[in-house]
Amino acid sequence: MERWVLYATLSMLFAGFTSVIAKMGMEGISAELGLSVRTLFVCGFVFVFALMFVDPAELPRLNGRSLMWLCISGATTALSWIFYYKAIKEGQVATVALIDKGSVVVAMILAWILLREAITPRMAIGATLIVSGLLVMVRR
Repeated sequence: MERWVLYATLSMLFAGFTSVIAKMGMEGISAELGLSVRTLFVCGFVFVFALMFVDPAELPRLNGRSLMWLCISGATTALSWIFYYKAIKEGQVATVALIDKGSVVVAMILAWILLREAITPRMAIGATLIVSGLLVMVRR
């Protein structure tokens, strides 16, 4: 198995735990407070991770263009987290998580438009299945 597949699988598993654990942690508090506490912990955790694994010689290679795109990515991440936490606070975790995974289709389309990544027939079928699953789960 390629290393990136392992990383993606671990990401999937931890993300699944994250949603359920977050909902449990927000019992009696607002989504905003829950997200704030989680984000502070994530910030500290990632900062320690960076101190351990980022070679300081790499820092000068961080240019304005990279910084701009990473900051925009941070802003979209923050907005995603804000709305995700509000959704899991009020809704069912499994349904919210499934809708959130619709981001796969959004990412696929944006990668095709902005990065010129190919959309293969297999990917198109997968995207169709994701959207179909979303419709089945969301419809009452």
